Amino acid sequence: MEGAIRAFVTFLQAERGASPETVRAYQADLRQFLGFVRTLHPSRASSPAPEDVDALTVRRYLGWLDRRGEKKSSLARKLAALRSWFRYLLREGLVRQNPAGAVRTPRLPQYLPKVLSKEEAEALMEGPEGSTVVTQRDRAILETLYSTGARVSELAGLNLDDLTPTEGLVRLRGKGRKERIVPIGTVALDAIRAYRESLRRMSLRAQRSQDPQEPLFHNGRGGRLTVRSVERVVEKYSRPLVGGSVSPHALRHSFATHLLDEGADLRAIQELLGHASLSTTQKYTHVALDHLLDVYDRAHPRAGTAAAARRGKP
Repeated sequence: MEGAIRAFVTFLQAERGASPETVRAYQADLRQFLGFVRTLHPSRASSPAPEDVDALTVRRYLGWLDRRGEKKSSLARKLAALRSWFRYLLREGLVRQNPAGAVRTPRLPQYLPKVLSKEEAEALMEGPEGSTVVTQRDRAILETLYSTGARVSELAGLNLDDLTPTEGLVRLRGKGRKERIVPIGTVALDAIRAYRESLRRMSLRAQRSQDPQEPLFHNGRGGRLTVRSVERVVEKYSRPLVGGSVSPHALRHSFATHLLDEGADLRAIQELLGHASLSTTQKYTHVALDHLLDVYDRAHPRAGTAAAARRGKP
């Protein structure tokens, strides 16, 4: 199994073009599964084979994870990793069946994504105060996330040549290295321009400032920002504003919902977000409806008992 995992990781990197984050997640999930299988086959603990695994083994693994308190979403992700791995092994002729394919995905709880109000989003954009390089970078990060609806990994992967300021466009590289061109607003472009000018004045990365492959956003050592660093930026400025920190994905959700509130077409939002399926985008119609009902309940003088019922009041 050790060799089979290494071969799969190489396949993800070389043939699928998976992102480093995706590769790390698959590798961690599969190695955890390997550790579990070793406990079931102590006589072959050093080198259990993929053919030792059947559907019952996979179910026992999910049951073990559940008893450890893993979320249903984590169970579903780890089962998906096993299915992908065994599909690869089946295609390579290393196993005769996909045991994970016969296991049902755990039922996931339905929830609506966290969405900031337009007032909260505006306040968050104004959060970074001052003219230091770090503050200007943080303001540019927040504005770019909200202006483009980019995933946090897409923002962290931005290079200088991905930006076309004269046309107000930016190139994002999404899941599976799929590229898309999306608009970016003037306010976000101004914030990026102020940050880059401040960066040059501080002589940071001065010799590489014209390199088109240079990261758009830098960390304190001059390297590329990590996904976790971007998450910390959003958490830092959102915590005092919205009663608890939010993730960068909340800005992506807010981007889509606010566009929908203003009459944007659902298909256009799907293209901007880079969703492969329209059904993924449709969840924002529920968010927008909830927001509309909330505004109605608070603002209409005759909302009355229907509004109280929606709020769960007698």
